[in-house]
Amino acid sequence: MSEPSMTEHELVSRLVDALRELPDVQADAERRERSGGLDAAVDLHVAGKSLAVLVEARKAVYPRDVRQVIWQIRDASRAWAGSHEGEAVSLIAAESISPGAKELLRTEGVGYYDSGGSLYLPAPGIYLYIDKPPPKTLVKSIRSLFSGRRAQVLHALLFHRQAWFGVTELSQLSQVSPATASQVLTELERFDWLASRGQGPNKERSLGEPAALLDAWVGQVKIDRPPVLRRYYVPATKSDALPMRVAEALEGRGVEYAISHEAAAQKLAPFLSSVSQLRLRLLPGQAAEAALGELGARMVTEGTNLAIIETKSAGELLFRERLEELWLASPIQIYLDLLRGEGRSKEMAEHFRKERIGF
Repeated sequence: MSEPSMTEHELVSRLVDALRELPDVQADAERRERSGGLDAAVDLHVAGKSLAVLVEARKAVYPRDVRQVIWQIRDASRAWAGSHEGEAVSLIAAESISPGAKELLRTEGVGYYDSGGSLYLPAPGIYLYIDKPPPKTLVKSIRSLFSGRRAQVLHALLFHRQAWFGVTELSQLSQVSPATASQVLTELERFDWLASRGQGPNKERSLGEPAALLDAWVGQVKIDRPPVLRRYYVPATKSDALPMRVAEALEGRGVEYAISHEAAAQKLAPFLSSVSQLRLRLLPGQAAEAALGELGARMVTEGTNLAIIETKSAGELLFRERLEELWLASPIQIYLDLLRGEGRSKEMAEHFRKERIGF
């Protein structure tokens, strides 16, 4: 291994500082060394018990990296133990460690520390566990994965979860550049969510862990701001007749749209006795405004029966499906939209995932 970078030095320093802040804990930073390939060996004293914390520093750790990292640190720890006395515990220090990687490290009994302040240190007679929000670097990385054109790639993989794709085929299906598709696949491989076959230009991937990917997307939806809704009231229209009336007006003007939320979910996996509001996604423009004018729709703050989410591109309408002369959003989009809703929409989301999505 090369000499540790400044980032690695800073990580070890922050780890030591975090340990010293705990009650009845002393940490000695003077024994930092590169013994047996380790980035540091720190003396730790907890309530009268002493041991060495053998640290391997990394920039980021994902599930794909865990097996190799564990093998390396255990090998280095054995070399350290051959020339030192006393108990020792292995620990990975990184700027960011994904939730899945943390779970794997806990399962293997390997400690960890990240720059967000999360700490896990298991040892005979000592157990330290601090769980804090992930560092901003990881939050930003995950948010970018589930937004914009990258989200279109995820959508394609979830919608065709049993298919195998090359980069070019996936980019065409998700309406993004090959570079964007390749970047997303690389990120997903780090989370260990993909299966792969072949090599080089013939390499193909398939989504091996669709539930894990969808769960991660759900987690991001819960902390993101919901999309802005334009709320309207369409007069002289019963709720059961509203979808068809709106669809005819939009299609008559050539406007692309996709019905989502409760109105779409009710058609695919009935759950509610009735749905009083129609929510849909559409491409904004003069044609859409003209269609709303034909409907006599007026913007309101209450008494809404039509709510519109304006899409930024046709990519946000990917995988919509035709049913009963209506365009419905894809089941994945419907599910994610339901999670952003009010009232019983979250209950309906769980029902919809079980009955329609199935993972």
